[in-house]
Amino acid sequence: MDQDNLAAQSRSAPERLLSVLAAFDHTHAALSLSDISRRAGLTLSTAHRLVGALTEWGALERDASGVYHVGLRLWEVAALAPRGLALRQVALPFLEDLYEATHENVQLAVRDGSEVVYTEWLSGRSAVGVHIRVGARWPLHVTGVGLALLAHCEPELQEAYCAKPLTAYTSHTITDPARLRRALAEVRRSGVAVSSRQVTDDALSVAAAVRGPDGTVTAAVSVVVPHAKAQVPVLAPAVRLAARGISRALGWRPRPRGE
Repeated sequence: MDQDNLAAQSRSAPERLLSVLAAFDHTHAALSLSDISRRAGLTLSTAHRLVGALTEWGALERDASGVYHVGLRLWEVAALAPRGLALRQVALPFLEDLYEATHENVQLAVRDGSEVVYTEWLSGRSAVGVHIRVGARWPLHVTGVGLALLAHCEPELQEAYCAKPLTAYTSHTITDPARLRRALAEVRRSGVAVSSRQVTDDALSVAAAVRGPDGTVTAAVSVVVPHAKAQVPVLAPAVRLAARGISRALGWRPRPRGE
């Protein structure tokens, strides 16, 4: 047995099962059994057994050509996540209002570790093109929603994030830890995060944090506009209003002044 097979067999049964699901992503939404075996690092026989069990349960679906896709059963389970569909249902009326006010791309996102995960996206018909879809992930430091979320994390997490290598996507991406710390401080001061041309050279996003019932930041909302016509002073109040509305709908109440 070669080294790769030994490593695959040393993993626990749950780890092997999860590796099958992890083989799927936005660029690999449809996979053959051999694709799954290769991407999951499993022998073909092990992949066949696990894929069969997942298909029977409904986590995977097999089409007429023999290719596998993520099944609806996973969507049903994922809908129970409080930061997923439940958050989206509460937030959607405010996201729609923000879209009507701007007619630009509107996004809702949550933090998962050192990444931001998009849970909703309303696309403007003539808005700037963005590399975002529901379920997409990006590093926290490159997007408006990511900066809004990171700015309200525990100081220890912020320092750990700033200390690691910061991936650049354009020449405007923040890669200097000191500059990132200043950007996060400005988010906390102003109540909005601005990410300018960090993911693409033509887009700017303005974001604000969404708070849960206990005041903890649980999500962020943003609007993405062409950089050439961005008017941050105009967009910022609208984004803050949407974030505040979602926060109130989730049960958050601001403390009276003086407390």
